[in-house]
Amino acid sequence: MQQPRLSISRLANLGASAIVAAFQRYETDFREITGRARARFEARDWHGLQADAEERLDLYRTCVQDLKKELRELLTDEQFGDPIVWVSIKAVYSGLITGFDDWELAETFLNSITRQVFDTEGVDERIEFVDTDFEAPPTTAREPVYRSYDRPKNTAALVGRVLADVSFVHGYRQLDADAAAVATRIDDHLKEIGALRVVDRTEIVRSVFYRGKWAYLVGRLFSGSQIVPMAIALSSTPDGAVVDAVLLDEDEISILFSFTRAYFHVAVSRPYDMVRFLKKVMPRKRIAELYISIGFNKHGKTELYRDILHHLAATDDRFQIAPGKKGMVMTVFTIPGYDVVFKIIKDTFTYPKKVTRREVLEKYHMVFRHDRAGRLADAQEFEHLKFARDRFSEELLAELLEVAGRTVEVEGEAVIIHHLYIERRMIPLDIYVQDASEEAAMAAVVDYGKAIKDLAASNIFPGDMMLKNFGVTRHGRVVFYDYDEIVPLTDCNFRHPPRPPREEDLFSDEPWFTVAENDVFPGEFPNFLGLAGRLMETFAERHGDLFTVDYWRSMQQRLRSGEMLQPLPYDPDKQLPRPAPAAAE
Repeated sequence: MQQPRLSISRLANLGASAIVAAFQRYETDFREITGRARARFEARDWHGLQADAEERLDLYRTCVQDLKKELRELLTDEQFGDPIVWVSIKAVYSGLITGFDDWELAETFLNSITRQVFDTEGVDERIEFVDTDFEAPPTTAREPVYRSYDRPKNTAALVGRVLADVSFVHGYRQLDADAAAVATRIDDHLKEIGALRVVDRTEIVRSVFYRGKWAYLVGRLFSGSQIVPMAIALSSTPDGAVVDAVLLDEDEISILFSFTRAYFHVAVSRPYDMVRFLKKVMPRKRIAELYISIGFNKHGKTELYRDILHHLAATDDRFQIAPGKKGMVMTVFTIPGYDVVFKIIKDTFTYPKKVTRREVLEKYHMVFRHDRAGRLADAQEFEHLKFARDRFSEELLAELLEVAGRTVEVEGEAVIIHHLYIERRMIPLDIYVQDASEEAAMAAVVDYGKAIKDLAASNIFPGDMMLKNFGVTRHGRVVFYDYDEIVPLTDCNFRHPPRPPREEDLFSDEPWFTVAENDVFPGEFPNFLGLAGRLMETFAERHGDLFTVDYWRSMQQRLRSGEMLQPLPYDPDKQLPRPAPAAAE
């Protein structure tokens, strides 16, 4: 018997309900994974937390793909690709999510499935949420995202209350001592910035931010007319939690929430409120970046794209070729008044690059799922973007069509880019050391070596370590952003070059020994890093061990033994002093 043909309105209700159900399944699973973080922290199960992070990153794509299959079974081929059906689904769906506390994430979820169905070029406001349907939160928060603390009798009492309000299974190892030490730091900071000697009011996010080996309490202090951001870093011991560090500067906390780090695991019922509060703590952070930092990277992409469109609508800025040396694998452009870069994979790669397009895509996906250790830029992947042709400089458009004609096309007055990555713009390190003061250049070179070591500790070997592949952030941190040659450090074979059979072989154009794909010769690093003079002397003085095989093999041994080598995510001078262990009698 032939199934009766359903009306558009009936299909819209069925389709919208299926999408809502899939979104709620995603929410449930996301919260379940995120909720494991506290127990992982208490048990110091760092490998388990890392596995949770990877599972959570894969969750969104899995849920969207499962939903796509479900809708394929619900709708006929004709209905599945009919924009009229999807216009109706969107209208019903918008009504269904009105009471959701995370309606903005639900809107992005619909966008994800419609873009899977239609491969939309640019945006289509009929079937996706280009801007939110809600000018203000459609629901009212049941409680603030933060706890408030009124003026205490002293700062130590305040910190003690803040810590005590966050419970752990083993409690705190030395609550009073830690509270007193944090209070001393706060009091010293208030004096330094010319604030009052008392804290009038304090706001601390109710949820704990977990990432790697640390947990964080985030909020702000009010002292007279001064507002001081604060993050208290906790570490876990067998005897309970201890305070490891306290951060009282916007830049320090911004680095903690950096685009170069893995996403936090933090319980959030109303992301809108959480992000707006974090924005008060870190005013210079984009809304998009804050959503991404707490694990909602898909909605962060939505916010980023909206922000770019709003910027273009409000200015006459044009896309231009990014400064710096031309890439062998990527062509890169930017907007002068906006601090991101757009990276497109070239059709063919410049010699001697041997990687394939598929391998480049896999490298970027590897970085997305990996612990970025504060040294790898988070790249947001976009497809089928559409911009007005007159927003591109003629020089840039000519280059894009020449080197990436399979990805970039011109249709009338529009430029369509079928695939690209968007990253935070940085100053290329080779340009930075040329143009910065000598003191700043020296500091950057030292941090360059630290960046390489931090990557090694997270089981990443950058491959091409030339200066041009690293950038300097507005905080002066050195970050790696060229991923086409990265490999797990444990996959490398670090070698000493063999001695030549004859003296004249040293000057031969051809090598006298075979080199396998992952062979690496650290002794040769000084010849191609791109450093000279005092910069090279400074680098060798501080990081000369990078030129030795022993350093790299010892790192491999530690990683293979299961040791979790996570670099400290803040300056060591922010750590609380610890008493030296008692001498043995």
